Amino acid sequence: VQQMQSEAGAVAGVHGTLVTGALSTTFTASQGLLLMIPNMYKIAGELLPCVFHVAARAVAGQALAIFGDHSDIMAVRQTGFALLSSHSVQESFDLALASHIATLLCSVPFVHFFDGMRTSHEIQKCHALNDKQMKVVLDLLEDKIDEFRAKALNPSHPTLRGTAQSPDIYFQNVEAANPVIAK
Repeated sequence: VQQMQSEAGAVAGVHGTLVTGALSTTFTASQGLLLMIPNMYKIAGELLPCVFHVAARAVAGQALAIFGDHSDIMAVRQTGFALLSSHSVQESFDLALASHIATLLCSVPFVHFFDGMRTSHEIQKCHALNDKQMKVVLDLLEDKIDEFRAKALNPSHPTLRGTAQSPDIYFQNVEAANPVIAK
């Protein structure tokens, strides 16, 4: 676990760990999520499986407001991340795991969000999975995790990433991603 100075640094750290084959996630809210948008395009474009957990809050406009609305989530709809919404403390716990499972199965990154005023501040009992149950989930995903790590940057099998492309090649690559997104 590494605490970064801002969400811009945090998302750069997430992107860096993902390309090296480490499973990574981050937690943020409102203005912090907006600082992550440029890297979200790269993460989604590279089909890197990860989850951003977001306490959805109002984006400050005329004044700072932390009340629950989804203006921060609406600002990231176009990034290529799938969106998954929780509506209670138990759902937040359950769908946090579900979003990690889903991202590994489809290689599409997820934003898992919940109300950033009510749910994030609510004290509520919830049923948590034990270590044995979590191990079963990891065992079931072992092939997908290995597949993800096999695509990682590695000096033993170098690959080319982050090239500049002309419009015709760029469009072909966008179209090539459509079948993955349509799953």
